[in-house]
Amino acid sequence: MAEKITQEIKMKNKILSIAVLLTASVSFTAQAYDGTNCKEPGNCWEPKPGYPAKVAGSKYDPKHDSNELNKQSASIKEMEARNKQRSDHFNKTGTFVYDVDEI
Repeated sequence: MAEKITQEIKMKNKILSIAVLLTASVSFTAQAYDGTNCKEPGNCWEPKPGYPAKVAGSKYDPKHDSNELNKQSASIKEMEARNKQRSDHFNKTGTFVYDVDEI
């Protein structure tokens, strides 16, 4: 009977020591590295391993079509021209008209 009790105590001690070691190793690794290398406070972006220093020509290059990009700049210029017409009309008459064709 006493032998069985000592075996149970030894088994409990082994399990407890394994649990303590696992807990200590997990907490140590979590405290050792937080995953960021900040150049300055708030500037912590860093590329993933294997990401090229120069994106142009790499597999990460989005290869935007220049015609598609020019469409956006052209539409912005047209929008600014419409807004100028609206503001000029408002300054002259004192009434705001959204539709430029009605001006």
